Amino acid sequence: MVEIKTDTALDAMREAGRVVARALAAARAAAAVGVTLRELDRAAHAVLDAAGARSPFLGYQPGFAPSPFPAVICASVNDAVVHGIPDDYRLRDGDLVSVDCGAELGGWTGDAAISFTVGTPRPEDLALIAATQRALDAGIAAAVVGQRLGDISHAIGSVAREAGCGMPEDFGGHGIGRRMHEDPHVPNSGRPGRGFPLRHGLTLALEPMLMAGGRNGYRTDPDGWTLRTVDGSRAAHIEHTVAITQDGPRILTAL
Repeated sequence: MVEIKTDTALDAMREAGRVVARALAAARAAAAVGVTLRELDRAAHAVLDAAGARSPFLGYQPGFAPSPFPAVICASVNDAVVHGIPDDYRLRDGDLVSVDCGAELGGWTGDAAISFTVGTPRPEDLALIAATQRALDAGIAAAVVGQRLGDISHAIGSVAREAGCGMPEDFGGHGIGRRMHEDPHVPNSGRPGRGFPLRHGLTLALEPMLMAGGRNGYRTDPDGWTLRTVDGSRAAHIEHTVAITQDGPRILTAL
């Protein structure tokens, strides 16, 4: 069931979204050569605690997962696409890192992700991150009252194809609100003019996940969570929670 939010609810989701943005900023600020992924998780966790927010990631266990998720962020490095578990891996010069974080505050939820490089960046990684950002921007631009879900999916997928990147076809964005994952599912590719109509008050987490290796696919690590490119090519993941409004798309997880 798709829940259409009131304007009051959108304002409350914006407050949760600000906490997410601050947590992601803290994780990014902590990232440096030699820093562990657990330290990034602790930096984000401190922001959630200071805001009185709960993590919807910590303890989350969807049907595909063999165990509850043990952290407040997903930290995916280099060939890890999404759902990486923060551990004692120490960041190295040139790593490409994607961090995903959520926050529940006052009964409402925000969810967002960023991708960045550590130390000296590889030009091809910067190009991949830029393409992922363009895909998200295109999806947000299509999130307009009167259009349909397929218009968002088509916009994201078109940018990925133009960049020569692949995407994990089984994963995409989602509705969000009282819970982190709500209806509808938002594929990262699709046909324009199809799917659920976009209405004022619909809230979606849009999250392109681009793999530099084209369409070579992904595999799941033994931890049951981490998605990794089959060919070892790098991946990027960028996400915002977005509200469709009469005044245009409203990004709820910006700083």
